[in-house]
Amino acid sequence: MKNLKFLFIAFLVTSCGTVVNYDYEKSTDFSSYKNYNYFDDMETGLSELDTKRLKRAIDGKLKTMGLTRSDTPDFYIDIQSQQVVSRNNSSVGVGLGGGGGGGFGGVSVGIPVGQNKQSREIVIDFVDENKIGLFWQAVSESNYNPNSSPEKREAVFAKLVEKVFTEYPPQKN
Repeated sequence: MKNLKFLFIAFLVTSCGTVVNYDYEKSTDFSSYKNYNYFDDMETGLSELDTKRLKRAIDGKLKTMGLTRSDTPDFYIDIQSQQVVSRNNSSVGVGLGGGGGGGFGGVSVGIPVGQNKQSREIVIDFVDENKIGLFWQAVSESNYNPNSSPEKREAVFAKLVEKVFTEYPPQKN
């Protein structure tokens, strides 16, 4: 019974985490990219302050990876996001039935349980405008609450960026 509780808690912790999918151009020489910048006209879908928080988190992570933000970049970063609402299909059914005299009848009602799940999908693109265009992309979906405190949002972005860049540069097989 103790192991069952542990497994349930582990499932809850992992199911609430960030999901990240990656894609990249196989012919890319990732070692040739040392300098980056952001597109000037990005429409991130986030507030201006949250955009700054996310960019700070990305800058910090890329700096630890040896990349430098520059006015003459090798590639540009584009960030887009949108709110994703997953419909909750959980319900409780209440049934009523009867019979007598050879006839049967019934009524059933589904009562929704819980609320729709809201998350944020953030897409980070690396684009080389001079050579091959889009060469790396990460699509993440995580719990993001725009009404939480600035400190909590900053922590969410820091964790998201850590997870997003675990697969950059991709290991070619």
